[in-house]
Amino acid sequence: MADVNELTELCEAVFSQRPLILVSNRGPVEHQMSGVGWPEARRGSGSVVTAFNSLAQKFEFTWVASAMGEGDRVVSENGQGPHIKSPLPGHEINLRYVVTPRRVYHKYYNILCNPLLWFLQHYMWNPPYNPNVDAAVHDAWESGYIPVNQAFANAVISEAQALEQAPIVIGHDYHLYLMPEFVRKEVPEAVIQHFVHIPWPTPQYWHMIPDYIIRRICESLCTTDLLGFQTIGDVRCFLDTVEEFVPDVTVDRTSHTVARNGRTTSVKVYPISINVEEVQRIANTPRALDYENRLSADTGDVTIVRIDRAEPNKNIVRGFRAYELMLTRYPELKGKVKFLAFLVPSRTHIRQYQRYMDEIQQVIQQINNNHGTDDWQPIVPFIENNYTQAIAGMKLYDVLLVNTIIEGMNLVAKEGPVVNNRDGVLVLSHSSGVYQQLSDGAISVSPTDIEGTMEALHQAITMSAEDRKARAARMLNSVCREDINHWLYQQMNDISGIL
Repeated sequence: MADVNELTELCEAVFSQRPLILVSNRGPVEHQMSGVGWPEARRGSGSVVTAFNSLAQKFEFTWVASAMGEGDRVVSENGQGPHIKSPLPGHEINLRYVVTPRRVYHKYYNILCNPLLWFLQHYMWNPPYNPNVDAAVHDAWESGYIPVNQAFANAVISEAQALEQAPIVIGHDYHLYLMPEFVRKEVPEAVIQHFVHIPWPTPQYWHMIPDYIIRRICESLCTTDLLGFQTIGDVRCFLDTVEEFVPDVTVDRTSHTVARNGRTTSVKVYPISINVEEVQRIANTPRALDYENRLSADTGDVTIVRIDRAEPNKNIVRGFRAYELMLTRYPELKGKVKFLAFLVPSRTHIRQYQRYMDEIQQVIQQINNNHGTDDWQPIVPFIENNYTQAIAGMKLYDVLLVNTIIEGMNLVAKEGPVVNNRDGVLVLSHSSGVYQQLSDGAISVSPTDIEGTMEALHQAITMSAEDRKARAARMLNSVCREDINHWLYQQMNDISGIL
């Protein structure tokens, strides 16, 4: 465990030796066109932005990100010099936007990154039917993914060449797998770290896309000094994948290193976490307290809550089916239990996501029609992107359901225990990246086991007060001990060992 003061001292020591360039597809500031005048700046969303927010308020560094919308493009094209000072209050950082042609970015993001890489890395395909790697996918790799990664690298290289010392470059996630290779070629003395937020599947699964794609990805990631994953399982799968696809490589499974072309990459586990103090502060703002008061009218004698982006890997439909089965198996619960579902629409321009959201809404309507009464609605959905409302909902659960099929980490499972005031029970899929940390306090379920999930919900509802209290305390202590400061400290400490 590292507190904020220890993290600050370590960062001061590290950044006094090397400047930092942080790189992610989605940046810390989004500029929205207001209709008239200069675009309005707002804090960006996403786990990377949240994770590095505390550093952005204390240290000056450059954050390279995509110009996501028209506002970002306007600011980038009309700014003074290659980067601009962040306009957000308290931010010390500089912003550098990567502007790519819309058609190129579309191929990169909407053909290669999400339908291909994201689905592959979450085991979300139905292999007899999809994916179909056709000419459009090959083209998206060559004229979308590669050029956008090269554009990101060019921005990093330009920033690095203006510095007196070779920088620390920290890249993030599946959008930027090729960036390290391009940066290493032009800035060989840079310290490069890359962190992968999503799962890393087995070599057998990677074989479902053309070998030249995964080989190039692995070769690029092997040019880093540090490569981070969420779980030890991801680390093992990566080492297996490198050995399978990359020639002339030495994999050491004891030290978790990969040696290639005279460079050794350390492959590490860094489970991402939350800013406990910030989440608790948000939970007690007047806006959150107002939401809490309003949501209380929707709660039951027992309240189940789930909070998810409406993505197929979140397993939302099976969770509702398990709840419906519980109402059928234990009819005495009807009228007493309420299920509050906070669902954020996600990637609605992608066909698979549209279909999944449609299915979610159909299931909710069916369950409410079949089991509800004039006085009682089994499921109350909130389909909107409203983080403060979701945090307020977390305070009210007796049971928090996180039954994801697979994901790198789940921060809802960590946020719940730090704001909930009812000794709520966590029902958690053992295939979620967060399971290893919270298994001691949660009730575990298999994501496809509807019967087992139903029984887990019933066990949580009927659990003794003493057991609930003990489990909640264990999870709260674990999350507070391994919070976002701990996550950042681990990485900065490993970087300092390289300098």
